[in-house]
Amino acid sequence: MGTVTTKDNVEIFYKDWGSKSAQPIVFHHGWPLSSDDWDAQMLFFVGKGYRVIAHDRRGHGRSSQVGDGHDMDHYAADVAAVVEHLDLRNAVHIGHSTGGGEAAHYVARHGQAQGRVAKLVLIGAVPPIMVKTPANPGGLPLEVFDGLRAQLAANRSQFYLDFAGGPFYSYNRPGAAPSQGIIQNWWRQGMAGSAKAHYDGIKAFSETDFTGDLKAINVPTLVMHGDDDQIVPIADSALLSVKLLTNGTLKVYESFPHGMCTTHADVVNPDLLSFVKA
Repeated sequence: MGTVTTKDNVEIFYKDWGSKSAQPIVFHHGWPLSSDDWDAQMLFFVGKGYRVIAHDRRGHGRSSQVGDGHDMDHYAADVAAVVEHLDLRNAVHIGHSTGGGEAAHYVARHGQAQGRVAKLVLIGAVPPIMVKTPANPGGLPLEVFDGLRAQLAANRSQFYLDFAGGPFYSYNRPGAAPSQGIIQNWWRQGMAGSAKAHYDGIKAFSETDFTGDLKAINVPTLVMHGDDDQIVPIADSALLSVKLLTNGTLKVYESFPHGMCTTHADVVNPDLLSFVKA
C-alpha cells in the first residue's frame, strides 16, 4: 500500500498487491466506503495471479479529508493520478455503485485515450444518471437524495447502521439473514471517512450524467446488476447503460442485492474472472 499526492495536493491512499508484471485490475469502491469493500475480490484475484489495486476515494477511508473536490471530475482525476503513478497498462477497471460512475468517467476522460484500459466492469453502478429529470423520467426524485443528506447530517452513525442493515444488502427482505459482521464492516468503513465528503458525494453520484461517458467508451464492458437492487434500481441504470455502450454486455442476477459483491462473492468472482480472461 502507499499514497499518491494529486495536483490539488490531496493524498490518495491505495493498495497494490501482487506481481508488478501481472495484468492489473483496478477496483473502484462505492459510497461511503473504502477500498476495504473489495476484500473478497482482491484476495480472489491476487490468488489467481493478477495485480490488484484499489484506492480510497478523496475524503473516504484513509485518503485526505479535504473539504472540496467531491465530484466526478476530481474522482476520475484522482484515479488517473494513481494509475499514472503506478504506470498501469492493459488494466481492467471494476467499479461498484458510485465507483462504477467513477470508473466510467475515468475510462472515458483519461484511461482510454492514454491506451491504458483493456476492459471495464460496472456492478450495481449509478450510470447513466440516478436523479429524475425531464430527460430521465424513470429516475429517483430529488427528494430521495435530500432525505439521505438529512439523515446523514442528523445522525450519520445510526444512518449507516440502518442503511447497511436494511436496503443495501436487502437485509430488509422477508427471510433475510443479516450478517452483523457485514453490517459492522460497512459502518466501520463509512465512519472512517469524512462527513463532508459523504454529504457532497450524494450529489456527485445522483446528479452526474454519464451518458456522454458511456457513449465514448469502446473497450469491452460488462454490466452486472442484481434485480433486487434497492439502492440503484436496475430499470433506470444497467438496462439503460448497456444500450449506450458500444461494446457492452449485460448480466442480470435474480434476487441479488446492491451489495452483491459481498453477499454473493462466490457467484460474482468467477463471473468476473471469466470476463477478465475472455
